[in-house]
Amino acid sequence: MTTADGKIRSSVLGRWRRHRSFVLYSVIGCSGVLLDLLVFLVLYNVFGMHEQLATAISTTLGIVNNFLLNSFFNFRVRDGMLRRFLRFYAVGIVGIGITAALLGVFSTWLGVDPNIVKVVALPAVVAFQFTTNRKWSFG
Repeated sequence: MTTADGKIRSSVLGRWRRHRSFVLYSVIGCSGVLLDLLVFLVLYNVFGMHEQLATAISTTLGIVNNFLLNSFFNFRVRDGMLRRFLRFYAVGIVGIGITAALLGVFSTWLGVDPNIVKVVALPAVVAFQFTTNRKWSFG
C-alpha cells in the first residue's frame, strides 16, 4: 500500500467514524419510512381502512421500529428507555399530527389522492423527526 492509499483509507475511515451515526440513523429511518408506507398502502388500499386511522397505525409501527433499532444498534443507549421512548413517541405523535393535517387538507378538502399526499408528506415529517429526536430523545 502506498502512502497515498494509506492517506485515502485514513481519510475515508475518519469520515465514516464522524458520520457513522447519521448514516445509520438515515438507514434506520428509511426502514421505518418503508414500513410506514407499506403498512399504510396495505391498510388503506387492501383493507379499505380510513386514511387517518391507516396513517396512525402505520406511523406508529414505523416509530417503534426506528426507536428500537436506534436504541440498540445506532446510539446504543439503553438507560432511561421508557423516558427516551416516550420522547421519541411524542415526536412521532407530532409527525402523525402533521401527516393527518396534510391528509385532511389535501385529501378531504381538495380531493388529492391520499396515497400521493402520504408520499409527499413523508420527507418533511421525517426531517422534522430526525432533527428533534437527535437533540431531544437521544441527546
